[in-house]
Amino acid sequence: MTATAPRFGAARVLWLILATAALLGSVLSGTASAHAALTGSTPKDGAVVATAPKDVTLTFSEQVAMGDDAIRVLEPSGKRADTGELRDLCSGAVVKYGVALHSGLPEGTYTVAWRAVSADSHPISGAFTFSIGAPSKTTVALPKEEAGGGVVGVLYGIARYVSYGGFVLLVGGAAFVLACWPRGAAVRPLQRLVVRGWAALTAATLALLLLRAPYTGADFGLGSLGAVLETKTGAALVSRLLLLGAAALFVAVLFGAYTRREDEGEKKDLTFGLAIGGTVVAAGIAGTWALSEHASAGLQPLVAMPVDILHLLAMAAWLGGLAALLVALYREPSVEGSAVRRFSRVAFGSVVVLAATGVYQSWRQVGSWSALTGTAYGRLLLLKVALVAVLVAVAWLSRRWTRRMAETAVAAAPEDAAGDAEGGDSEGGEDSESGDADAGDADAGGGAGVPVTVPDDPERAAQLARQRAVLAAARAKRARDADPERAGLRRSVLAEAGVAVVLLAVTTVLTTTEPGRTVEEAGAAQTSAPAAVPDRPLDLTLPFDTGGVNGKGTVRLTLDPGRSGRNAMHVYVDGPGGRPLDVPELKVAYTLESKQIGPLPVLPERVAAGHWSSTAVQVPMPGEWKLQVTVRTSDIDQTTIDKNVKIG
Repeated sequence: MTATAPRFGAARVLWLILATAALLGSVLSGTASAHAALTGSTPKDGAVVATAPKDVTLTFSEQVAMGDDAIRVLEPSGKRADTGELRDLCSGAVVKYGVALHSGLPEGTYTVAWRAVSADSHPISGAFTFSIGAPSKTTVALPKEEAGGGVVGVLYGIARYVSYGGFVLLVGGAAFVLACWPRGAAVRPLQRLVVRGWAALTAATLALLLLRAPYTGADFGLGSLGAVLETKTGAALVSRLLLLGAAALFVAVLFGAYTRREDEGEKKDLTFGLAIGGTVVAAGIAGTWALSEHASAGLQPLVAMPVDILHLLAMAAWLGGLAALLVALYREPSVEGSAVRRFSRVAFGSVVVLAATGVYQSWRQVGSWSALTGTAYGRLLLLKVALVAVLVAVAWLSRRWTRRMAETAVAAAPEDAAGDAEGGDSEGGEDSESGDADAGDADAGGGAGVPVTVPDDPERAAQLARQRAVLAAARAKRARDADPERAGLRRSVLAEAGVAVVLLAVTTVLTTTEPGRTVEEAGAAQTSAPAAVPDRPLDLTLPFDTGGVNGKGTVRLTLDPGRSGRNAMHVYVDGPGGRPLDVPELKVAYTLESKQIGPLPVLPERVAAGHWSSTAVQVPMPGEWKLQVTVRTSDIDQTTIDKNVKIG
């Protein structure tokens, strides 16, 4: 190792592992599908209705969970207008909920605030307004903080990341021991790594269970905790805790009975049993995410859930094994090159699985080539792919160092055999060399093979013990640094971990970015929707000709405020020269052909010569209406003129 290598001590390596674990949750939630969205409501957002509706209903794009007080309807003064009783109106594929309103509601603008939990376990919320009679000012102040935000949201996010990190260290560390380095089961640093992974996952799962209720907007308490346990997410968290009990038994056997087995046949059988049992438990824990979060909602859930489980297991085997290898290289330099080669093969297989499952998940989230480059999600995904390519390139360097270690071991084998023939086995030679080094350090407190007299003074004895520990660490460091291939491997593996941290940071941003498929679908829906109409009076000028004497003229019609709900209409009939034309009859009708509504007749009253009006024109909903004006200038001369107009 180079002269700067000692700076990368075990503490910094552990810091890197914790940083990687904290960011790992982004990879798992980065495979998310779109959250549920509000697709419709009755009354609609911004609608003006003539009379107070009996209830308010909300329609969602996919299954949601709504509890008591999930829909609130507030009067202009801020007073509750709803009864507070939530009604489930879901039917087949239609996801609809409603709440009844009180009778005798005053006119004005009403605010509807709602909150729910989508099928992928994420809280969603929103608000809209509608008016009865006519719009008015409102004193309602909605909370700026969205569902899942604030301090609770931060704590919940941290707990999620810790749970993902604990899963990786637990599963990946155990897999490294069983598949790559069985002797590592007796290595204390590796034992601590796996046990801490189990403890982190268990503690984070308990925290998620306690924070779930306030995270979704409910009050914290035993009652809300009981309600959480009845949800899909609550059941998944409880199942995870039960599986972690089985995982604790697995860890106890792995680092207990497994390390004490000396008979090769018995150890082989126990290895097989641990591998099967550990895989089942790990897949079950991964399934608690897949069955309750993103993979269970959206497109093709029956395919996405097993794919997500494979993705999680492959990620844990790769990054968790990488963390275990780092600990072994820095805290146990005697790790064999064969263990590194086995992990290299495991990592390669994990990358293949990740690539296959990642392609499917990318298609599921992006949906089209245009979304890959035309949306923020797609561009972040391209950056993630580039970082994966860099990570694979660094891993290729690690494989080169692994091959060099193997070649060095093969070249050293004849020399060891010659040393055995001349004066003993290789271990004796190493002991001799070690003894020389220790002899040089004897003055400092003794070395191996040199009798040491322990003084009666406790302080002196403690000082000598510290000196011996320092000397032992120095000897281990010299042995570690004397192997250039192993030092190069440590640097390349550390570089892999560094790139992985950057990769996971980019994926963390993906978790808060709306998927490209959703963005394109929303854009298409917006394009097909009718254009918004400004809130201003409608003013039309329509020429007419009844064909009789004084049958030519112009109709000027105004509709105020020119939107759905109650309007005031004025019609002016002008003859040649712009003078008012007093006609014997004038009728108006509205038709919304797209909804098969109408024609709705309006019979205005004559106010003066050439002036007709009506103060109670009701337009049920916004849209493109066909306006028909019938003008009769004599007993037999009549015509109807029409015009399509957009009413907001």
